[in-house]
Amino acid sequence: MHISSQFDSGNIRVVRAEQCNDIVLAINKDNNSDFYQWFHFRLSGEVNQLHRIAITELAASAYPKGWEQYNVLASYDRQTWFRVDSDFDGDALTFSIALEQPQVYFAYFVPYSYERHLDLLADAQCSPLCRLVHLGETLDGRDMSMLVIGEPGEGKRNIWITARQHPGESMAEWCAEGIIGRLLDEQDGIARALLEQAVFYIVPNMNPDGSARGHLRTNAAGANLNREWQTPTPERSPEVYYVLNAMREAGVDMYLDLHGDEALPYNFVAGSEGIPAYSERLKTLEERFKSALLLATPEFQDEHGYAKDAPGKADLTIASNAVGQAFECLAYTVEMPFKDNNDLPDPLFGWSAQRCQQFGEDLLVATHAVVASLRT
Repeated sequence: MHISSQFDSGNIRVVRAEQCNDIVLAINKDNNSDFYQWFHFRLSGEVNQLHRIAITELAASAYPKGWEQYNVLASYDRQTWFRVDSDFDGDALTFSIALEQPQVYFAYFVPYSYERHLDLLADAQCSPLCRLVHLGETLDGRDMSMLVIGEPGEGKRNIWITARQHPGESMAEWCAEGIIGRLLDEQDGIARALLEQAVFYIVPNMNPDGSARGHLRTNAAGANLNREWQTPTPERSPEVYYVLNAMREAGVDMYLDLHGDEALPYNFVAGSEGIPAYSERLKTLEERFKSALLLATPEFQDEHGYAKDAPGKADLTIASNAVGQAFECLAYTVEMPFKDNNDLPDPLFGWSAQRCQQFGEDLLVATHAVVASLRT
């Protein structure tokens, strides 16, 4: 029996693994941070032998509520990820599996590898509708890359989409992949109509260092990028620094920041009602977007989510608030679950990569409903 995490986004620490029915593991913290929740590891063992695994020390993890009613994801081929029934006792998450193959992978959510990220960029740049832009380098020396989809022109709206500021929220990049794929489909009516009116600036991975390192929430320096938008620096948060400079250069008429929520088993959005610049115009745009998304997909709901900020009390270090305030634009944080969508539960797969991709496509339907009204 062997347990390994020495690969892209791997994260686990072996506490005890002498017997297959008593495997005890723990999750490593993000570098220079107390955050931990993301895990991704491989187990090699005897086929048909039952393996019992406990991931411990979770009472002190970033979001202990995230383990309640959560089922681990597993895969033999790293393509199809299925749920394994799991039990949380307040500190340890326990699950068992009888191996069907000699090796099985486990992860907190379906991983989105750096290689797939590079493939996404390479494939997209081959479209005549798309341009790949290098914004700068991360602290570990990886590229900060942006896709510009559509042809800039007078009167066109500038729509920005960022994903995976928190690297463990891999569902965000799966969602971004769905958005990009639909926009580049020249036979898709929604995509064609949108690109007649708008240019899309998409950063599919805001945190490639944290993604590769197996972090939950921070970059290589231990910075939570979604708290860096007020005063980003090249030394601590170059990812935000470069993207914000690009936004200032191009302008922003609408912004979606894609995330995952550990605890809430729903898809929802968080608006910018607490920013000083909030107005009736922005409120109307928000309501129109949500109404269109509710019609576009039953995967979305507007009953469960975060408490709304009081007027003028928004945290302006958070991306959607900072951008909404700076550009007086429609700005949403889009949240997807790690667990499942309780409105449409799927016991075998839970919330999956495929559902993330489809949700990304559906977000474009709601975007189409507001695009003509993004400027007064």
